[in-house]
Amino acid sequence: MARDLASEVERLIKSPNAYIKKKAALCAFRIIRRVPDLMEMFLPATRSLLTEKNHGVLITGVTLITEMCENSPDTLNHFKKIVPNLVRILKNLILAGYSPEHDVSGVSDPFLQVKILRLLRILGKNDAEASEAMNDILAQVATNTETSKNVGNTILYETVLSIMDIKSESSLRVLAINILGRFLLNNDKNIRYVALNTLLRTVHVDTSAVQRHRTTILECLKDPDVSIRRRAMELSFALINGQNIRAMMKELLSFLERSDPEFKAHCSSAMVLAAERYAPSSKWHLDTLFQVLLKAGNYLRDDTVSSTLQIVSAAPGERQAYAAMRLWTSLERSAVSADATEKQPLVQVAAWTIGEYGDMLVSEASNAISMVDDDGVDDFTRPTEEYVIDIYQKLLWSTQLSITTKEYLLLSLAKLSTRFTTRPSQDKIRVIIDTFGSHIHIELQQRGVELSQLYKQYAHLRPALLERMPPMEAATSTERDDSEPDEAPSAAHLAHEAHSPPEQDALLDLIIGSEPLSNGDVEHTPVAPTNNNSNTNDILDLLSGLDLSAPAMTTPTAVATPTAASVTNNNVTSPSLLLDGLFAPAQPVVQPQETVVRALERGGLVVELAAQRGGDTATLTMRARSAAPATITDFLFQAAVPRTFRLDMMSPSGTVLTPQGEITQILKITNPSKTPLRLRIRVSYNIDGNPVLEQAEVNNFPPDLFN
Repeated sequence: MARDLASEVERLIKSPNAYIKKKAALCAFRIIRRVPDLMEMFLPATRSLLTEKNHGVLITGVTLITEMCENSPDTLNHFKKIVPNLVRILKNLILAGYSPEHDVSGVSDPFLQVKILRLLRILGKNDAEASEAMNDILAQVATNTETSKNVGNTILYETVLSIMDIKSESSLRVLAINILGRFLLNNDKNIRYVALNTLLRTVHVDTSAVQRHRTTILECLKDPDVSIRRRAMELSFALINGQNIRAMMKELLSFLERSDPEFKAHCSSAMVLAAERYAPSSKWHLDTLFQVLLKAGNYLRDDTVSSTLQIVSAAPGERQAYAAMRLWTSLERSAVSADATEKQPLVQVAAWTIGEYGDMLVSEASNAISMVDDDGVDDFTRPTEEYVIDIYQKLLWSTQLSITTKEYLLLSLAKLSTRFTTRPSQDKIRVIIDTFGSHIHIELQQRGVELSQLYKQYAHLRPALLERMPPMEAATSTERDDSEPDEAPSAAHLAHEAHSPPEQDALLDLIIGSEPLSNGDVEHTPVAPTNNNSNTNDILDLLSGLDLSAPAMTTPTAVATPTAASVTNNNVTSPSLLLDGLFAPAQPVVQPQETVVRALERGGLVVELAAQRGGDTATLTMRARSAAPATITDFLFQAAVPRTFRLDMMSPSGTVLTPQGEITQILKITNPSKTPLRLRIRVSYNIDGNPVLEQAEVNNFPPDLFN
């Protein structure tokens, strides 16, 4: 029908009757939306619409041109010559008033102004000449528009978007950001939300101008509206730099303590990354990490625990002693006040640190280390060895602590047996460890039995086995879930990575709700909990075309050191023996070779998979980069493999992808059958407020990837 009627509609656009001309322009708008091929037919008649005096014809003409420019680059270039005409119309509206009957709250024809500003934004994007022609009029609109009414705020909002999208002057961008700063002071929460959302999208354009409104943005963290608090939190992290890190962290720690549970995981992880990047001193860095552990409680992500342990292990000796003392104070308070259940990540970090550096904690030298915090308070009292063991016993006897936390505590207690020197403390530790030899939980029972053997036939090996760990290698934010200590006694660190909470497993929910996967199901990975609105058909689409009929194969588990894959949902699949394989010959270290495979490239988003060979298990590093000018939010990467494979995915480095930024994520794929790897991926994100979903199949991996 559109093809049959297009020529007649094109004729009616030239009608002398303004009403018919307006209706014909609207009809042409619908036609080219359904059949873009017919766009060229309407070009000559459309340009003449801008010379009309009738309000209806003029606004429909601008709407029609906007639709054409958004859908065709050639048409966009064709209409760039009308910028002076649009500028002249807009100037008449501002200065002289175009049509009094269309005034709203004293603003002349706001609907037409908004339409023209939107078209100018499209025409001026990435075009210096067109941008220069509209700079003056945008400045006039920004300074002359009445801001006491929502109508004026609408025009100002469109003006700000236009200024930020075109190649505008720096002074004009500062003016636009100042307008958004005024929006933040508005009583209307919708206007405040719009201002925060726009600042978040434009903060990379002129960060210094946004910094001037930092105080107002931080005040929005206290707003009763949850959406405003979320946007203010994200914007606050975007504003952190080396100069304001102390003040920003103080405000964000206060926000973390009083925030809703849904904010704590994301906020704490972002704070850890910011502290690592901009920390002014190692002492401040450690204090901040411990404050995050204390205030985030059980909502802390697993990667934060492992990254904190790496930072402590790599710190100088004095800082390690300081960490042990500071964490001991927190651990003691948690045990005495019985709130350790709500702060289990803190207990885990404290147990590991005290187990490694407990000798520094109880030695006389600890009195010489300054424990004064930022508030000038010194709350450390050097404990006795017996008192430390009493606190451990109280925590180990607790029925509320998780098995993972007790693993940390039990291994830490075993290490303290080589750190403490008095006979009563040694005997007390041995009694506690022997008690776990009959524990109801098989993993704790196994550890109790193995550690007890270190007091019997393997007593001569105990000091060497439980000696202090060497510094862990520094890992990037995407590798921390994969960082493994080199000693068997620290297996709790690895087990902690495997005990992932079931409520975070969004892919599992997509397949079968909350029921556990059987061995024949597809392996899956926890993903960000922000995309819980998918349905079962989505994951079936993602997996369609892959051979899922082959039986699953169990990955063999390491003998001496359990890996994260050896424990799933608190069920031990292959118990590891602490003492077996102690004298196995050392294997030569082979540096893995990396092959980069381009998995997806659409709309400026590039997703690459860097594959490293490793026998039955290959490591893939997903790297997502964006060449788009707008910031990508709610980024989510999903993957699926056939049933003969096992897939484990670590937490991503983030969910916000700035222009020229990067998000990375580690994938571990086990393939005992050595068949070629086929991978289905799905990427979802929001850009400019629009949701985008992309998916692809990747099957061009090297054939010898699992050799």
